[in-house]
Amino acid sequence: GEGVSAAAAAAVLFEATGRPGGEACDAGDDRARIACLLRLRFATDTKAAAAAVALYAAAGWVAGVERAHVMEGGWRGKVTIVPEPPALKYRRHLDWVAAAAADFGAFFSALAPRAPRPPTYRWRDLAFRFFRSVGKATPSAYAADWTVAYNVSGSLLRSAAGVRATLFHEIFHLNDQSHGGWSAAALGPTYDALAARCRVGKAAPAKVNACLKPYAPHATKIIGSVYYAFHPESGVTEYAAELAVRYFDEQRAVLAGAPPAGRPFKCGPPENAHAWRRLVDEFFGGADLVPAC
Repeated sequence: GEGVSAAAAAAVLFEATGRPGGEACDAGDDRARIACLLRLRFATDTKAAAAAVALYAAAGWVAGVERAHVMEGGWRGKVTIVPEPPALKYRRHLDWVAAAAADFGAFFSALAPRAPRPPTYRWRDLAFRFFRSVGKATPSAYAADWTVAYNVSGSLLRSAAGVRATLFHEIFHLNDQSHGGWSAAALGPTYDALAARCRVGKAAPAKVNACLKPYAPHATKIIGSVYYAFHPESGVTEYAAELAVRYFDEQRAVLAGAPPAGRPFKCGPPENAHAWRRLVDEFFGGADLVPAC
C-alpha cells in the first residue's frame, strides 16, 4: 500500500550518516516508529524535530537526507551532492515544505468534490531527501520512486512560493513515472512536433523562443535562454511537469475567487488545449474549473 514504511524511513533518515541509538525506535507501529526516528534525526534542533514530526503526521512526508555522490548534471556540469538536513540555519526549508503540503491538502480537498472522477494525482506519503550542492545552486530538486530530493541551496527554493511550485513539479514526475511514463506516450508526438516546428537546438534562441512562446506553460528559461519546458535536455517529461504546475496555478486562482492572470493556457493554440485535456483527464479526475475559452 501507499505510505513510507518504518524500514524505508530509517533508510532515508539515516543511511547517509548512520543511526546512533536508533534501537530506541524499534517499538510500536510504523507511525510511532517513524515519529521516533524523526525526533532522533533532528535531535540537535528541537524546533525542526517538532516540524518534521508534524509534517509526517499531516502529509505522510518523511524528511530525510540524500546520499553523498557526484551527479552528472548535463548542462549544469558535475555536481557534488552532500547530505544536509533542513535544520538549524536551513530550518526555513522545512517550514516552506510544510506550507506546501498544507496548500496541496487544501487544494485537493477543494478540487475533489468538483471533479467528475476522483483525482489520481498522489501527493501524500512521500520520502524527502534533503541535500546541498557544493558551490552550486542547481539542481534545485529531482524526483523518482515516490522520493523527492531537495537542495537547501537550490536557486528555485528561496521562498514559500518557489518551494510550492517546485514541489508540485517534482511530485508530478513521480505520478508520471507511476502512470507508466504517461507524458511520453500521451504528449510526446505533440511535443516533438512543436520542437521540430520551432527548430529547438537548431535556430537562434530568440527565434526559437518567439516560436515557442504560445506553447510554453511557464516563462522559465535556462542555459541558452530557451524555455525550460523545451530545452533540448528537458524533453516531454519537463514540459508535462510544467504543464501540471500551470494547471495547479490556474485552478488555485479560480478556487480563490480570482480568475487566472492572463489568457488561460488551454485558450492558446490547439496543441495547448489537447495537452491540457489529456493532463486533466489522466491525473485530476477531469476537473477543470477555468471557464471555457
